[in-house]
Amino acid sequence: MTAAAALAAIATLVSSAFCLSTLERWQARRRPHELAWTVAMAMFALAALAYWAAAAVGWQPLNFRLFYLFGAILNVPYLALGTIYLLGGASLGNRVRWWLNVTAAFCAGVVLTAPIEGPLAGTGIPSGKEVLGLGPRIMAAVASGVGALVIIAGALWSAFALWRTSRRPGAGTASAIPAGRLALTNVLIAVGALVLGTGGTLFGTGDRMVDFGIWLAVGVSVLFAGFLVSNPPRGRESARERLSPYWAELYDIATGPGPGEPEPSDVAA
Repeated sequence: MTAAAALAAIATLVSSAFCLSTLERWQARRRPHELAWTVAMAMFALAALAYWAAAAVGWQPLNFRLFYLFGAILNVPYLALGTIYLLGGASLGNRVRWWLNVTAAFCAGVVLTAPIEGPLAGTGIPSGKEVLGLGPRIMAAVASGVGALVIIAGALWSAFALWRTSRRPGAGTASAIPAGRLALTNVLIAVGALVLGTGGTLFGTGDRMVDFGIWLAVGVSVLFAGFLVSNPPRGRESARERLSPYWAELYDIATGPGPGEPEPSDVAA
């Protein structure tokens, strides 16, 4: 197995684990942001799988289209949709979801039918401008840029809200999770989104497939860690109920119910 294939395998496994953890939560409680995260990470896993296939057998029209569609266009907006549901509420999230689904269907039709205008053979990752026309490239730039902005802005806003709350008298006992740990969670989410957005352009090893694989594996691992690092002590349910919906969801993903424990009650928005 090549280094690029190994890195792609890591990214596929981590994103699949992320997908399964949010899917389990959605099946238990049917909260829309958990479904959005599940869809986003399923797309990321498909993109990583396509990249894995390319590292193993070379780029083909099908794996390149899947890699471009799910990796460069669709997965980040659906990850951002989860942030919108948590911070903006169900009403706003439902409106955004409707338009996002319509736009995603249109983008899928364009990418899957667009002619391949350049060669896919050779080493490295084919450049979008060498292989696809203007339309798919604009879709990728807008979707990834806007989606990453929503994720990063949401994480930073939540970190600021946490800091502001912690400054209020008596707020230091409102959460079972240390404020510094929650701040670290936000930092990891923002860093993960930034790392994924670089696409291996921050440094080079001389092998574009390996460069991209490094940042793909690191980015999704950091992002997943951002949702798991807020693991608080168990047995503090009353503290959980005082958390905002954003932090309560991180609490649930990180801990989950223990054997024989009931699901925690829903937190009012």
